[in-house]
Amino acid sequence: MTQITVVTRDGTERIIAAVDGQTLMESIRDNGFDELLALCGGCCSCATCHVHVDPAFAGSLPTMSRDEDDLLDSSGDRDENSRLSCQITVEPALEGLTVRIAEED
Repeated sequence: MTQITVVTRDGTERIIAAVDGQTLMESIRDNGFDELLALCGGCCSCATCHVHVDPAFAGSLPTMSRDEDDLLDSSGDRDENSRLSCQITVEPALEGLTVRIAEED
């Protein structure tokens, strides 16, 4: 298990024990964060699992695919730390990561 801090849209922070090998989206969803819709179920075909990641972890994340980049372009809340949580696999190197759930588009 990897400890990750999830910040909701209203600023509430909660530390979750994310399951290594699962996607970050699955871990957030499975821990009861209803505002992360994840409508496509992790198929990288929507942007409803958009999060803003702690910039200190940028080097620990997989390279963004063109599909992910294109989907994030549709978000009005995109910034340089935007990622789709379905494209990030939880692993011990992410221990202490903080992510903020993006505003709904």
